[in-house]
Amino acid sequence: MELTQQFGTSAYSAQQRDNTVSISDLADSRINAHQLALARLSKLIPRPTTIEETGLSESFLSDLVAKHILDRGTLTIAELSTLMALAGAIIERVLNFMREEARVEVRPRIGVQHTLSYALTERGRTTALDAMMRSGYIGPAPVPLKHYAQIARAQTIHGKKISRSDMHSAFDDMVLEPALIDKLGPSLNSGRAIFLYGSAGTGKTYVSQRLVRLFHDLAFVPHAIVIDDIVVQIFDHQLHKVISKNSDDERLMLGKGHDPRFYLCERPVAITGGELTGDMLEIRYDQAARVYEAPLQLKANNGIFIIDDMGRQRITPAELFNRWIVPLEEKRDYLDLGFGKHFSVPFDVVLIFSTNIHPLELADEAFLRRIGYKIEFKPLTRAAYTKIWNDSCREHRIICEPGVLDFVLSDLHASNQVPLLPCHPRDLLGMAVDYATYSGEPHHVNESHLRWAWQNYFVSVQDYVDPTENQRTN
Repeated sequence: MELTQQFGTSAYSAQQRDNTVSISDLADSRINAHQLALARLSKLIPRPTTIEETGLSESFLSDLVAKHILDRGTLTIAELSTLMALAGAIIERVLNFMREEARVEVRPRIGVQHTLSYALTERGRTTALDAMMRSGYIGPAPVPLKHYAQIARAQTIHGKKISRSDMHSAFDDMVLEPALIDKLGPSLNSGRAIFLYGSAGTGKTYVSQRLVRLFHDLAFVPHAIVIDDIVVQIFDHQLHKVISKNSDDERLMLGKGHDPRFYLCERPVAITGGELTGDMLEIRYDQAARVYEAPLQLKANNGIFIIDDMGRQRITPAELFNRWIVPLEEKRDYLDLGFGKHFSVPFDVVLIFSTNIHPLELADEAFLRRIGYKIEFKPLTRAAYTKIWNDSCREHRIICEPGVLDFVLSDLHASNQVPLLPCHPRDLLGMAVDYATYSGEPHHVNESHLRWAWQNYFVSVQDYVDPTENQRTN
C-alpha cells in the first residue's frame, strides 16, 4: 500500500474512511435531488406486510425462525420481528404455521405480564438442528436475488454524471494539478475501469479513495440475499457505513419506512492490495459455520472498488485483469456456489487499479486497451511542492528558518535527483520536528534538522550490492 498520509491531511481505508462530507456542505437543490431520488428508490423496497411480499416461502421462514429460537432459547414475536427484520404480523403467521406442525410451543414470559414467548418442541428442535446442518445462517431474513438485482440497478453509481465543477469542488482542499482532475472526471463518467499508475508516493491511492466525495447520495444494502434457499451474506460492518435511523441527516427524511432487510448506507469504498487472492473474488463458504459470504466486488456494488499495488497480488496481473473483462463489458458478474450452481448479479462499481509498476510491465498494449482509462500520476512542480510544504507547516505549527525550503528543493532534492512527491513535505517535516524536539528545539526547524531527516528517510544505494550480480559473476 502507498503511504496513507499525504497532501497535508489523513487518508482513510476501507475499514476507516474520512466521512467528513456532511449534508450541510451541499446546496439545497442538491439535497432536494437526493431526497427525491431516495423517495423513488424507497418505493421499490416498501416494508413487506405479508409472507408473499417478502419473496420467501413459509417453510424457509419457519426454518429461520426455528434457528433463531434454537440460538436464543425462547423469543417473543417482537424479538423475532427485530432479529429477522420482518413485521410482527408475518412472524405471527409463521409461528402459527409452526404450531400447527407441533414445532413450537407458547410459554409465558416470567416477570412480564401479557407477554408470550415461543420455544421449540422436541420435534421443533430436531427440525431446527436439521436446518442448521443445511445452512448455518442466522440473521435478518434475506432478500431474493431478483429483488436485489432490481435495487442494485436502480441505484447504480453510474447514474450521476460528474461535471468539471463537481470534480474541482471535491478536490479544492488538495494540491492537485487541474489537468489531472480533468482526466479523472471523464473516466468516472465512462463506466470503464480506471488504471492509475506512477511512482510510490504520488497520491494514487489517496486520490482514488477521495473520489467517494463525488457521490453524496445513499445506497440500500441488504444484509443477505438468497438463491434457491442458499443464503449469501453481503452486509459487512467494516465496509458498509449505516446511516442511523436516529440520525438528523436530511438524506434520511424520505427513506424512512423502507424494507428493514436493507440498510441505508453511504456508498461503499472497498480497498484491497497485495493480500488479494483469486478466491477473495468468488463466493466463499465457511464449512465450520456453514455460511456463504459474498466476494469483495459484490460487497462493493453501487460503490467504488480499488485494487491497490497492482502487480503485487498472489495471482498474476493477467489472471486478475481477465477476471474483470466480462463483468466490465456486460455489467454483470457470474458467481459459483459450488455443486454446479451458478448465478449472476449486477456488476456496478467504479473499478480502479492502482500501481507503482509501469502498465506495459503488467500487460501488453493490446490487453491494456480493454481496461479503459490509463492515468499517470507524476511528480509535483516546485510551486505545488511549496504549497504542500507551507500547508503542512501551518497545520502542525512548524516554524522554519529562512531559506529552509530552498535548501530542501535545491541542495537535497535537486542535487540528489529525487523527484518532488506529495508525501515528502509532511514526512520530512515530521522527522525534522522529531529531531528538533530531541535537540531541545521543538517545532523550530533548520537546515541541519532537514539534512538529518533526509539521511534517515531515504535508503542509501551508494554501498548497496545487488546479490544477483554476485551470482552472475560466480
